[in-house]
Amino acid sequence: MATSTTVGRQARAVRLGPRSLTALALVSAVGVAGFGWPFLAPPGSQIGAHAQDAPWLFAGLLVLLVAVVAAAISESGLGPKAVAMLGVLAATGAALRPIGAGTAGIEPMFFLMVLSGRVLGPGFGFVLGSVTMFASALLTGGVGPWLPFQMLAMGWFAMGAGLLPGPDRLRGRAELAMLAGYGFLAAFAYGTVMNMAGWPFMSALASNVAFDPHAPVAANLARFVAYCVATSLGWDLGRAVVTVVLTLALGPAVLRALRRATRRAAFETPVTFEGPRP
Repeated sequence: MATSTTVGRQARAVRLGPRSLTALALVSAVGVAGFGWPFLAPPGSQIGAHAQDAPWLFAGLLVLLVAVVAAAISESGLGPKAVAMLGVLAATGAALRPIGAGTAGIEPMFFLMVLSGRVLGPGFGFVLGSVTMFASALLTGGVGPWLPFQMLAMGWFAMGAGLLPGPDRLRGRAELAMLAGYGFLAAFAYGTVMNMAGWPFMSALASNVAFDPHAPVAANLARFVAYCVATSLGWDLGRAVVTVVLTLALGPAVLRALRRATRRAAFETPVTFEGPRP
């Protein structure tokens, strides 16, 4: 007869072990370099001469590193039940993304990433964010050199929700307020990070806000801020507002459903077998 130990109040789909943490730190470090190289390279660096090659270079490298992180996390406890939940949530997120595509930042998938990362932990959140963005790109035909950057940024977005304090104690309105606040700020952070992926490769015609490889860091930072304000501030605001509204409106029901599913799946519950009773 199979028996299982009692699951705690909140089961976690993925526990980050030393190997997973190392792999995650590695891919994040490469991601920071991939996003922030215009600010990391010294003025006048020859890196700018290879600007047209950089997206493809970082794309291939990031795809490999994200795959390494996913494999390492799966080895640390992502069993069949967690894989099934990952597939369901990723498919749901991918289906939600096209709903508001091209309409003032109406992107409902972000609230689902926040709530899923909160309930299922940072490791699961990172994998879910990356897989969801990959699946949505296949669904919408958005595959290109920008995809690895989107996967990494969404992985960070969902992972951050799993790192918020009080996962086992904080409930009710206080938790919803925290998640809504995180979603609001992280929506802007996501948009800003994604701007960094394309800003250095703008046409020279937009000289007032384009990246200048010969300018100091402070001047390029001012150009980047102007670029964000001019091109994506309205879109990021729409994404942030939609995330807050959906979190407050649907958050209680979705959180309960995710926690119930996690407890019933009992991802981390060891199963033992006992002989027949006399």
